[in-house]
Amino acid sequence: MKITIVAGARPNFMKISPIIRAIEKLKTSTKPIDYRLVHTGQHYDANLSDTFFEELQIPHPHKNLNIKSGTQAEQTAGIMIGFENELIQNRPDFVIVVGDVTSTMACAIVTKKANISLIHVEAGIRSGDLTMPEEINRMVTDSITDYFFTTSEIANQNLIKSGHLKENVFFVGNVMIDTLLQNLNHIKKPSFWDDLNLETEKYYLLTLHRPSNVDEASSFIELLIDISIHAGDIPIVFPVHPRTQQILRETKKDFPNYHFVEPQGYLSFIYALKNSKAILTDSGGITEEASILNVPCITFRNSTERPETCELGTNVLVGNNKKKISEAFQKLKNSQWPDGKSIPLWDGKASERIISTLIKIYYE
Repeated sequence: MKITIVAGARPNFMKISPIIRAIEKLKTSTKPIDYRLVHTGQHYDANLSDTFFEELQIPHPHKNLNIKSGTQAEQTAGIMIGFENELIQNRPDFVIVVGDVTSTMACAIVTKKANISLIHVEAGIRSGDLTMPEEINRMVTDSITDYFFTTSEIANQNLIKSGHLKENVFFVGNVMIDTLLQNLNHIKKPSFWDDLNLETEKYYLLTLHRPSNVDEASSFIELLIDISIHAGDIPIVFPVHPRTQQILRETKKDFPNYHFVEPQGYLSFIYALKNSKAILTDSGGITEEASILNVPCITFRNSTERPETCELGTNVLVGNNKKKISEAFQKLKNSQWPDGKSIPLWDGKASERIISTLIKIYYE
């Protein structure tokens, strides 16, 4: 069995690492598995890409398409051209795409046009927000996928309601949590920890990257000010995405209780997350990690494709609603944040379930 695995952006790297581990663990002489790792180059900053490969012990990619930056259309086109050539030269039995980034959708389209079986890991999740590029990527990818591996029963139902065959939908759990649990004993103190005199549960960790929050300078600055007011004397550590750094450089505002730091590698970020008082974010994946680590999570979005993080985890959606933001911070200050509950199959074994299923599909 030959599998091509696609990675394009930071969220992908955490998802492919345990899949590769599972392949190495489960392949046998009678049921061999050869894989080829293709990095599209969608994230090319060393802090967003190279570090993750090193820390998560992901093998060097067999092919890097080196697409780099551009508009959504430019990146999509570049990835499709590069990946088409890759499949012509190295045709697999299956292509695995993960998550919902531009690379996921672009490589999915090329795969199906080449008449190769397509596998989508983290299939079926939906936010219902068509202003998110990721939502378009999910919908397009799932519409042409052959085998779906999901993180929840809700995702299963989304796919079945869309007309996909139940026998091609497999609820396996969350590969992001595989990576989290595999690396908890290896997390490391960030370089800024001692410089900022940080103490456990005495700082907020902030991540913002969605265009709806950061692309409009005035609303972005207003959100930062609002967070600052509610945080009070508690410091806010903000690893700033490269796309957001320019806006901060251009503003004349002073943010005395913020500490702007460089984007972090996986192991140092999880250390900062695990030891924070709360995570303030607009990321989907971080809400999953926070829920498993039982860290309070305030999400600056109006919807989520991961409802289980709100229903069972530690996540609360506030959007840009000042009342909801205030209420969330008040709960934190009063130590009233509910503990997370167990989320089905988020147990560190999702990747093994995926590869075991593929072995059955191919060999049996």
